[in-house]
Amino acid sequence: MISTNPVLEFIPVAFNPRYSNHLEGAFVEGNAWQWTTMVPHDVPGLAELMGGQASLGIWLDSLFSASPQIDGDNASMDITGLIGQYAHGNEPGHHVPYLYRYTDKPWKTQEVLDSILYTFYKPTPDGIIGNEDCGQMSSWYILNALGLYQVTVGNPSFSIGHPIVDKAILKVSENGFFTINTLNNTKENKYVSKVLLNGKELENKQISYFSIQAGNELTIYMAAKP
Repeated sequence: MISTNPVLEFIPVAFNPRYSNHLEGAFVEGNAWQWTTMVPHDVPGLAELMGGQASLGIWLDSLFSASPQIDGDNASMDITGLIGQYAHGNEPGHHVPYLYRYTDKPWKTQEVLDSILYTFYKPTPDGIIGNEDCGQMSSWYILNALGLYQVTVGNPSFSIGHPIVDKAILKVSENGFFTINTLNNTKENKYVSKVLLNGKELENKQISYFSIQAGNELTIYMAAKP
């Protein structure tokens, strides 16, 4: 019996993590570099798949130091604000600087944030690098300028990043205020050395939403070295 099924010829295609095909390729508004880390609900699982904390750190180093070249005739215009292949101008990557906290070199989070906060945001009409998309780019800046960021949506925990304001008082209820104090805050002191909540040290450098809502006082000490 002769088969009438067509013969399929599989031609191997070289994988290019820089390749983007806007709305028509495997990755929407990005490429393989930028979407690999889109698992904010299970960063430890991502680190395990990559071979552990050190391996995740090496991958992140490669992401931020890779060539910023984007390949493809129909590459997405949303890929902007590049540091290597990290695209700060597109929202799906906004948690990535904090992934260093899950590696053996967590202080590198502050190094990346320092570069973003002082390079990509300027007081000019075109001062936001990327599509504002309902305020995401601005809200990222405000939270990170305060030194806070929620890596996993739905998890009521905020990581301490790289505050650039000396003091902030946030109204969290009708009569309640949450206060942030940043000590030793200079351009040279980009690293967080110690974090206190109402005078008690937070070892994991994270604060819960409920501690913020309760109107407590957060004190962040900065230093010139990790």
